Amino acid sequence: MSSETTGRVLTRYASRHSRTAITALAVSLPFVFLAPAGASTSAAPATPAPQTVATSPPNHLDLGAQDLPETRTVTDLAPGLTKTSISRGAPNQDFFWTAEVAVPSVSPDPDAPASALSSQAQAQIVADKLNAVGVTARVEHVQSPQLADAGGDLGYRVRAGQFPVKADGSPTVDRIKAAGYKSSVIYTGWDGDAGSSEDDRGPWNLQVLTIDPKEFRGDLTSTFGPNLEERETTSSLAAAAGALAATNGGYFVMDPQAGAPGDPAGAAVHDGKVLSEPVADRPSLVIDKNSTSIQRLHWHGSVTGPGQAGELPLDGINRVPGLIRNCGGTDDTPTNLPLHDVTCTDADEIVSFTPEFGPATPSGPGLEVLLDAHGTVTSVNHIRGTAVPSGGQTLQAIGADADKLAALAVPGSKLKVGTDLLDEGGKALKTGSTTDVVNGGPTLVQNGRLNVTARRDGMVRTNDSNSFFYGWVHKRNPRTFAGTDAHGRTLIVTADGRQTTSLGLSIKESADVARSLGMVNAMNLDGGGSTTMVQDGRVVSSPSDATGERPVGDALVVLPGRKP
Repeated sequence: MSSETTGRVLTRYASRHSRTAITALAVSLPFVFLAPAGASTSAAPATPAPQTVATSPPNHLDLGAQDLPETRTVTDLAPGLTKTSISRGAPNQDFFWTAEVAVPSVSPDPDAPASALSSQAQAQIVADKLNAVGVTARVEHVQSPQLADAGGDLGYRVRAGQFPVKADGSPTVDRIKAAGYKSSVIYTGWDGDAGSSEDDRGPWNLQVLTIDPKEFRGDLTSTFGPNLEERETTSSLAAAAGALAATNGGYFVMDPQAGAPGDPAGAAVHDGKVLSEPVADRPSLVIDKNSTSIQRLHWHGSVTGPGQAGELPLDGINRVPGLIRNCGGTDDTPTNLPLHDVTCTDADEIVSFTPEFGPATPSGPGLEVLLDAHGTVTSVNHIRGTAVPSGGQTLQAIGADADKLAALAVPGSKLKVGTDLLDEGGKALKTGSTTDVVNGGPTLVQNGRLNVTARRDGMVRTNDSNSFFYGWVHKRNPRTFAGTDAHGRTLIVTADGRQTTSLGLSIKESADVARSLGMVNAMNLDGGGSTTMVQDGRVVSSPSDATGERPVGDALVVLPGRKP
């Protein structure tokens, strides 16, 4: 272990009949240790003698079979700040690689994409056709754990073959493609099927940051790097901030066709300044120094002219007008509701830009109004794309809203730009210089109870045979999530995934893990290839992208306290 920090290892074999654990030290974690009678609760030496202690439930993660071995290594990064590495389970010989078939849609739309899931009848037709050409195919019923507003019977999938290594599945995929179907090789350990995941043997690898606001003298905050429209890796954002530890943050734009890459796809506040509007009322992680809360914020934006000049709605902030990633805006197509990983459109919009956006605002047809630091209109451009005035902002308008803004923005006049985030009661979120907001969703735990709001937060699509839900919610993926425990501590968790050595978590499993770590409120953050944890400048998680650590839109960073 590193000589710079103190490592403490806790190994458990949590059987159904035993409540004992072998440990090197009773430590302060988001679950409770009951020390033996007469034992000291003060800090112990770095290499104490092993001792046996009794633990109060839960004494292991609520993940997979109950009798799995679980090892926790706790590292003190600063007073009140720990990083816990958790390994649970062991390699499972029951898992294998298999070819999964994309079942053609029965929709009358000729452009309807193939789907991983379908009806039993349609799946059987595909399996029969494959069997007829010598591919031994099987039909499997997919049932998902019931969530607060989704889950249950998802449909049927078609698979073929059992392979010890991924490459062995390539000939079968080629034969499936020759028969006219799309296919790929997947690992069955990444399934999150109801009724089987509870008995899975793993393995899983997680990292947990625990921040105790009563003891920690540094700051939990967010950072997006030099500007919003560029992406940086979590490790580079951590290094630039001088962070003790960091994780990736919220959802962001990746595809230039969906907006400006790096732009938050949901609410964002940095140092008290609103930089991005919410996706409908999706949950947000609200940070104020080291205290955090999960709130459903919604947007109220406005542009008000002088006197009786009137008021116009402001659709968003720091994003390409007309493109709303994850939807959840106003008068958008195809929906005003959240719809994850979908880009809605709106032909008539007004969007404001701050200097944090980048060197220049998005270019294109429309109108752009420049405001100085006092809100005075200094210029009206009849084409979009310019540098944002230092200390000021710009307003871009497209479609019918361009004429409306032009009538309001008279050079020399003053405009008031309102960018309010409202809580569920309709009150404006109070922000100060230590306030940050990071977007995410769905909710995982609320007031100590599982409350996974996948449908409400846009992870359910009604026109794709549950395939998006199947891949994003139901299946195991790398995950990052955060929340608070009953003692007011903030926990930020990363779970490695898309690897045979670490299966990842379904959304339901993420909620189970959050609650078993002691969280009473928790929400999901961006995951998949974005999931990354950094400690002391090193990536301590195992990012899943083949290219390595993914550049992200923002990061949660834990900064050291200032020296006196």
